[in-house]
Amino acid sequence: MSMRPDEIVAILRRQIQELDAELQVESEGTVLTVGDGIARVYGLEQAMAGELLEFPGETYGMVLNLEEDNIGAVILGPYEHIKEGDAVRRTGRIVQVPVGEELVGRVVNPLGQPIDGKGPIKANAYRPIESRAPGVVDRRGVHQPLQTGLKAIDSMIPIGRGQRELIIGDRQTGKTAIAVDTILNQHDQNVICIYVAIGQKASTVAGVVATLQKHGAMDYTIVVSATASEPAPLLYIAPYAGAAMGEEFMYKGKDVLVIYDDLSKHAAAYREMSLLLRRPPGREAFPGDVFYIHSRLLERAAKLSDELGGGSMTALPIIETQAGDISAYIPTNVISITDGQIYLEPDLFYAGIRPAVSVGRSVSRVGGAAQVRAMRQVAGTLRLDLSQYRELLAFAQFGSDLDRVTQTRLARGERIYEILKQEQYKPMSVPEQVVSLYTAVNGHLDSIAVEDVVRFERELLAYMHREQPHILVAIAEQKEITDEIKAGLETAIKTFKQSFMS
Repeated sequence: MSMRPDEIVAILRRQIQELDAELQVESEGTVLTVGDGIARVYGLEQAMAGELLEFPGETYGMVLNLEEDNIGAVILGPYEHIKEGDAVRRTGRIVQVPVGEELVGRVVNPLGQPIDGKGPIKANAYRPIESRAPGVVDRRGVHQPLQTGLKAIDSMIPIGRGQRELIIGDRQTGKTAIAVDTILNQHDQNVICIYVAIGQKASTVAGVVATLQKHGAMDYTIVVSATASEPAPLLYIAPYAGAAMGEEFMYKGKDVLVIYDDLSKHAAAYREMSLLLRRPPGREAFPGDVFYIHSRLLERAAKLSDELGGGSMTALPIIETQAGDISAYIPTNVISITDGQIYLEPDLFYAGIRPAVSVGRSVSRVGGAAQVRAMRQVAGTLRLDLSQYRELLAFAQFGSDLDRVTQTRLARGERIYEILKQEQYKPMSVPEQVVSLYTAVNGHLDSIAVEDVVRFERELLAYMHREQPHILVAIAEQKEITDEIKAGLETAIKTFKQSFMS
């Protein structure tokens, strides 16, 4: 069948009219040098700081240095296949990660790609890893508690939703244990948790994930993992990716807890990148803006105003010290940014007092405003009692003739330290903590042998759940110790103590 010329012309005309011609301009540059995860690229004059670049082999990089004749980019992944002369394309977008409910329960890398073998993540939204922190007008004062489930912290160094509380101490003193226990305690608190592992061993991260799965905590947790084997750029962007994932929930009016474990390795990764990019080194060879990388990260944690939905993001950064030196460069930087710190003392840890929280060096600058009134009532004199105990203990070593008041204070302090001990992965509810601390502070343990204190507490709480559950319910609902609750507590403790002693 042959077509007439006028039919062919009509078809061509129609196709030309329907043609949607769109000019696509692509910026392309050339790799000048590549090595140690750093690429120098020529010809991308329009590139933005923090922009994502596309290298051959579906490898991406991030622009960090904008120089006169070239740009310095860090490569986010393996770079052995990239060579001099390769073409590099701009993507026109800042580094971003997938966010939303789809990530909950998953283990992802800092680019939001799943690494848990559970298939792809079908995220509907993306957020840039860097975003401006909420301004003063957009914030509200911290006024709601974030319970860790740890008596030593909830009583003396309370944390509020929207606060930034540093966990600091030497290696192997229980920093990660506090973070994991805090996540486990959020199971009925309606808090989304994000655990960001920076430079940890892959086996350590796997252990944390296994613990969270065992206790059912992965149902409300996202794990962002940048292990020690990953290149420095991925370690550098990991906490910002975690913060972006948290912000998505915060701006939807939800409460979020983000743990950065740990920022010492994050600073070291940034130092490595900066030195390779030939940025001038400063103190301890860190670049001059090492304070800024942590301040712009931690300032994103906030309690939003009611107009913005009232969501919150609480940050628990972790810093590892060397031989207890909290006056080093990175520890002092982060201490000055955060709203207080929980200092873990190696001597307490080795003495079997765990969590090894140092009362003298730990402080919460805003958590008291968010503390439950019942906890304030029982813990009001706790810090003072423990401080006096530590002071008297030093003097008691030199002399044996101690007056009765001193002996009473030493005995009380010893028992309070025993009651503050807590097993790992066993966070306690607020009513349980209040009962335990009330018993210790009001002298009910003074006649109990020190080695029996932990057993006494365990059996007392079991007795309260079994025989006096209405008292625990009353504390949970009223959030304060009324005269009625106090009378009930006194009676219950005395009744149990008689049976325990006998």
